[in-house]
Amino acid sequence: MNLKLIELSQKIKNMIFSFPLVLLMSLIMTICVNYSISYKYPNDTPFFLIKLILTAALGISLMFAVKMLSQRIGNEWIGSVVGILILVGIYFILPSKEENFTEMYYFILVPVFILSHLLVSFIAFIQREDSEKKFWQFNKNLFIHIFLTGVFTGVLIGGVELAILAVDNLFNVGMNDRIYSQTFFTLLIFGSTTIFLLFNNSGLKYLEKEDEYPVILKFFTQFILIPLLFLYVVILYFYSVKILVNWELPRGWVSYLVLAYSVVGILALLLVHPLKQDKAKSWVLIFSQVFYYTLFPLLILLFVAIFTRILEYSFTEPRYYVLILAIWLSTVVFYFIFYKKATIKFIPISLFAFGLIALTLPYFNAYSVSKRSQKKDLEKILVENNLLKEGKIDFNQKVTHEVIYEINSKFEFLDNRNEREYLFEFLNEEINKPTQQHRYWNLNSYFPNAYNDPNSNLNSLHENLNINLELKQPLLEVGDYHYVFSQRYMDREKIKINKDEIEFNYVESKSFIISVNKKDSVDVFPQLKTLIENTKTSAQTLKVDDLSVETQLKNYKIKVIFNHINYYNNPKGIENIWTDNVIYLIKEIE
Repeated sequence: MNLKLIELSQKIKNMIFSFPLVLLMSLIMTICVNYSISYKYPNDTPFFLIKLILTAALGISLMFAVKMLSQRIGNEWIGSVVGILILVGIYFILPSKEENFTEMYYFILVPVFILSHLLVSFIAFIQREDSEKKFWQFNKNLFIHIFLTGVFTGVLIGGVELAILAVDNLFNVGMNDRIYSQTFFTLLIFGSTTIFLLFNNSGLKYLEKEDEYPVILKFFTQFILIPLLFLYVVILYFYSVKILVNWELPRGWVSYLVLAYSVVGILALLLVHPLKQDKAKSWVLIFSQVFYYTLFPLLILLFVAIFTRILEYSFTEPRYYVLILAIWLSTVVFYFIFYKKATIKFIPISLFAFGLIALTLPYFNAYSVSKRSQKKDLEKILVENNLLKEGKIDFNQKVTHEVIYEINSKFEFLDNRNEREYLFEFLNEEINKPTQQHRYWNLNSYFPNAYNDPNSNLNSLHENLNINLELKQPLLEVGDYHYVFSQRYMDREKIKINKDEIEFNYVESKSFIISVNKKDSVDVFPQLKTLIENTKTSAQTLKVDDLSVETQLKNYKIKVIFNHINYYNNPKGIENIWTDNVIYLIKEIE
């Protein structure tokens, strides 16, 4: 027993000295996540903590890649300094304020995280000509260790959480509920990182050493992955026949199914790569020879599908990435079919290169192409519908709701890409512009001559896409209420009356909960929706006599008066209810 403990302690010591920066990144992420949990409400978390969490999460994989490279070339400090500088740069590339953290950054961060993991797979083998076997062994061992880490971490989390629950209930300790979530994330982040590094032992030399082919991998590939591939390809080929028979354009989401088939197929080929030399495994040889040829007709389907979406709706970051993946996939197919000395290292290296181009190539990166494409499309819509008058949008023009929806969609897209000044050039001064926090454009309410096109798909889905409600009389009667206060933008507000704390928590388009001392609570959102449902007859701004909801909690009667409510429903059926200038009236009841 003592020998086992000594051996374990030695492994932990070696791990700490071998991967200090990986553990540091994991520890920073864990501390920041736990500190953010200590806040009562998620919205209270300082944004710099969120930035630290994202940067540290990226740092775990990046520093592991740096360690693999340094173990290969023997110069650890230079790689570590470069890695830290990259992380510092990413931290400062992220916006300083949460309201500026728009969806654009998701389309940057997700590819960056993927690239950092791809870097791990090949960085130590990029200059070695005779390393294909070791390259395969390295990635096979990483694949197995990741799987085992997931299993061990899941069991550990379940066991520890159950132990805490048992102690709390059996001994009436009265633990804070936050201990469960903090324990969960500590084990999920720092615990899983530690377990993974323990599996990897000394690092590169251990990971790339040759051993027998795992039986479990052969079983997994032969009886799970390949049958799935067969199912995918049958569906896709039948769908291709359907397109040819009906002579119709493919649906946009078929792109993802083709990509899924391709990725799963390439993964299967990588997993069984060493078995290609085994004559007894003829199924592997047949599969590896046939797979790339099955992709030819599917690549045509993929390009037709993606260009159909791009030509109809212009570029966005997701469509750009799908197109880049289609080009990369075509490159891989031609490489393995026509190049006799093909190496499997080409797969992650080429994908990394394409991803890096998509993120960083000036003028042609995903961000620049999408903005430029959407601007061009917006200007085309405005010109074709005669909506420009001296460079400004003429809201008095007669135009369909479908066109307005497209314009509104372009405005929101570009606003989320920091093009607000460009958009303001199309608007007169009297147009109410959205705030940095909301970024919702309600251009539909400014077109008094908007009408429904009977041939429009929008009209068939939703007859009224936008309703703008305003109070006729801004002068309000307070009546016998004791307290009154106002709120410019609805979010979350707390007030104290005597010893009671009354809280108003509005979650946009989902709930509006009023509570007293966090015990008595009611959701008045259904009343708010009723106000809107009763006026779904026009897309223009409507002046109404009453825009209020009432409730009674504990010994308080509460009335909420809205000065303005905007209801917006897009063609996909996604509702948005936005309001501002809210007045609260409160009366104490004996």
